[in-house]
Amino acid sequence: MSVSLKNEYRHTVDAKKRLFIPAKHREQLGKDFVVCRSVRGNCLRVFPKEGWEEYTEKLSQLKGQTADVMTRFLFRFTIDGESDAQGRIVLNEGLMEHAQLKKDAVILGLGKYAEIWAAELYDAQVAEVESLSMEDIIAAADEVGL
Repeated sequence: MSVSLKNEYRHTVDAKKRLFIPAKHREQLGKDFVVCRSVRGNCLRVFPKEGWEEYTEKLSQLKGQTADVMTRFLFRFTIDGESDAQGRIVLNEGLMEHAQLKKDAVILGLGKYAEIWAAELYDAQVAEVESLSMEDIIAAADEVGL
């Protein structure tokens, strides 16, 4: 099955560190998925099992201490994202800290993976991107042939 995660959803993290994963995302992710820290910012990434394996396979291209550091960073707080009967996952303290999650969260589908953001950080990112002129956005799209 081809994964195509889309859209933005807002939910809250409860006192037990549980976060609801939208049904459409759970369908796309399947029963076995992985939640890890993102190396590209203070958010989390959610991969279907196959996508996680493809993503981490690239670690073999790194050498020496860089490989060790990156492997530790990615695997240290990574969890298997088994959801409960209500569609919630339990995040550990390391994931919560990295994403600065306290209460309000945004789950964002980005095709082959999803991201989980603290709502205030995500809203700040969106405001920054929206401050770009349409000309800048079109130029960037042209660079990659979109």
